[in-house]
Order: sequence, then structure tokens, then C-alpha cells
Amino acid sequence: MAATVPAHLRMHHFDPSQTQLILNYVTERLSMDETPLDFPGDKSVIDSILSGLLTDHGLPTAQVLDLYEEHLSKTVLSADSPRFWAFIPNAPTKASLLFDMIVSAASLQGISWLEASGAVAAENQVLRWISDAAGLPASSGGVFVSGGSAANLSALIVARDVGRRRLVEKYGEQARYRRLRIAVSEQVHSSIKNTLSILDVDPLIVRPADHRLLGSDLAAVMAADADPESVVAVVATSGTTNAGIVDDLAGISDVAQQYGLWFHVDGAYGGAGLFAPSVRGLYAGIENADSFIVDPHKWLFAPFDCAALIYRDPALAKSVHTQKAGYLDALHHDDGSYEWNPTDYAYHLTRRARGLPLWFSLAVNGSGAYTAAIEHGITLTRQVADELNRRPDIELVREPTLSVVLFRRTGWTAADYDRWAHDLLTRQVAFVTSTTWEGEVVGRFAFAHPATTFEMVLEALDAMDHNGDE
Repeated sequence: MAATVPAHLRMHHFDPSQTQLILNYVTERLSMDETPLDFPGDKSVIDSILSGLLTDHGLPTAQVLDLYEEHLSKTVLSADSPRFWAFIPNAPTKASLLFDMIVSAASLQGISWLEASGAVAAENQVLRWISDAAGLPASSGGVFVSGGSAANLSALIVARDVGRRRLVEKYGEQARYRRLRIAVSEQVHSSIKNTLSILDVDPLIVRPADHRLLGSDLAAVMAADADPESVVAVVATSGTTNAGIVDDLAGISDVAQQYGLWFHVDGAYGGAGLFAPSVRGLYAGIENADSFIVDPHKWLFAPFDCAALIYRDPALAKSVHTQKAGYLDALHHDDGSYEWNPTDYAYHLTRRARGLPLWFSLAVNGSGAYTAAIEHGITLTRQVADELNRRPDIELVREPTLSVVLFRRTGWTAADYDRWAHDLLTRQVAFVTSTTWEGEVVGRFAFAHPATTFEMVLEALDAMDHNGDE
């Protein structure tokens, strides 16, 4: 009789039946023409389902997987559904999802050139593709991090430290403790506001007249400021999350150059528009950015979690972010050989090779498919905007720029929008949420999935006619 394998070793043994169960589930999920939206769960019910699940000896794979499939999975809204139009949707390609399994199954960590040179090189190939689209120099480079918040934080850490060094070089060590500021628009993403708090840097708030930050707005604020040297950077947005607005990147970069400011562009959502010829002109000036971010898990069809962070001069980032410890010395060579350690370009150390699913999908599908998919979202948004203009009880809040549209229903309150959204989700027509614009609650659609159709949107809009009067 074969000896029983101890539990602590058994969990590292290959289990064919367990593997097949998981692969069957994944195959079924990937084969869906349209993933279901599903519905948020009740905490007491979920707690009851999970009660007693974790035991000393474990449970059969089939039992746990069935529990997830039949109960837990149905309480997770599918951001990859073509009917998910709230927040910013996620629409990963089938190829990227499959390769994400390889990244996990092979424990690809992507920490350093020493440990993962092939993975790092492949990720850098995609970063080069993005950098070229932005017009950044061949010397630019960066890293994939978990999301826009991590990317913005990492970039602005560098901006702060580079600005502080400049002041110390000019005024001496006493300048090291000077309060620093970063110029931002009122429309800047919440992660930027959080980043400034973390960095202990004050915001210099610029209030553009029509929500789009112009170079002239920044110039006026800087000219009127009593201490412009304390401002070390400016953040522009290429596609605001709330409305899809692209700031005046060219004008802002001119002012940044005049005052020696680090020019950071937050393109977490809208940066993907670089690959759409119909809107590429809106991004003029991005080629002057000192740092730029875009989240492929938003509008470049990669799985969660994936954000590209690119620096014009990566050496500056490396001088700030490289972690030093005896056990890390092996990662850093001084023999002239090629070295690119992703850990040197953000505040992290351990990281998964999260850029590889995008790399695989891009290589398999070709960049033309990405351009067509992004253009679909832009075309659909304009089509929906035209439809809203035709409806007497609905009006656009502003003309859309990318793939977000804001609108108001005459006479509706926040409760009306909530009731409409709840009805749509209950019937699995769509997942939508309202937003606030200039103090008013309004409707909002965000389109990213290339399988979202105009007919789907019409069904949601038609539901307004019989929902708001209940």
C-alpha cells in the first residue's frame, strides 16, 4: 500500500481531476458570447454560505467550486459584460485572459532582469508600443503596476523628489524642508488627490472655466502665485473618468517648460485614445510628458490589474525608487551588461508580470484590432449622443469627447436615476450608475466593450419612459 502523502506536500502535487474541473469552468466562462451582469449579494446570505468553509482538513474541490459558481460568482458584477456601462468597464480579450492563466500557473513574477529577463523584455516591448504612440523618445521606459492609483503615486514621488533636488541645488540644504506643491485641476482624478496627501505635498488648484484645463489657466495661476518655485509639477488628464475630457496638453506642457515643472499626464482611462486616429489630435503635447500612465485593464482590453507607467527619463525614476539591501545586490550589475529591473521604477518590489497578457493578446490579434475596438467605443458614444439629442425629455450635459456621455432626464432626481438603474440591473439589461456634475445628479454611460451595441443602449433609454413616473 502506497504511503499517504502528507497534506502539506499533497497541496503541491498535481491533481488531474482538480485541474480538469478548473479548466472546464474556465472554458465555459470563456465560451460565453456575453457574460452575465449578475447582481450584488446580501451580506447575511453570503456569510451563511461561507460559514464553516475553512476547515483543518479541507473540502473536495468540486464542492468548493460549485459553491463559488452557484453562489459567490453570481454576486460579482461582471465588469467585462458588454452591458456594464458604469465607472470604467473592463473588456479583456479572450487571448489576454488565457495568457493570464499562464502568468499565474507559471508564477511569473517579473521582478528583475536576473529572475525574469524574457518576461521583462516582452513587457518592455508593449511599453515601447505605448511610448511610440505617445511620441516619447526611444530612451523612455517604465513598468506595469497594479492600477492608475499606484502609477500616479509612483510618478509623482519622482516628480516631488526631482523638484526638491532642484531647489536644494539652488538654495542649499535648508530648501530640503520647504513645502512643495503640485498644480492640479479641479477635475483631477481622486487618486491624485490621495497621492498628494500621501506625499505630504500641497495642491495648487487650478479652476478651468469649462472643466478642461488649459495652458492659459495654468499660466495665469502661476503668474499670480506668490511662490511659484514651490510648485514642482503639474498634472494633466487625457480623458477624465467622469466625463472623458482631454486637457490642453500642448498648452500645459509649454507652461511646464517655462517654469521647470515636471509634466505628468494621467491617461489611466483615456490614454487609449492615442491609438484611435479619430481623436489622436486631442493628445498633441503628450510627447512632452515627463511621465505618462494608461491602464490597459480599462480601454486596452487587458485583464485586471494592469497599468502602464512610462517615464521620459527612466534614470530619474530609478534614482528615486531603487531599493537597496544586501540581499538585493545581486539584481544590480556594474559590468556593463543590460539591466532593466521593473522594481526600480515604482514604489513596489514584488510584482507579477501583469503586462504579459496584453503583450500576448497584442501579438496574437494585431494592433489594428485594438484601434478598431477603441474606435467602436468612440463611434457608439457619438451615436448615443445623437440619439439623446433627438429625445425631447433628455439632454446632453456636454458633448462627449471619448467614450463617456453625460445626460439629464428632465425633472428627474437622484432617486429617479437610482430606481431606473436598479430596474435595469434587476432585468439584466445594463449596469449603470449616476454621477454628480456641477452639484447636479445626472446620468452617465461609459463604453469600452466592442460588443456593446446601439440596440442595447436604446433598450436602457426606452426604460426611462416607464420607470421615472412610478
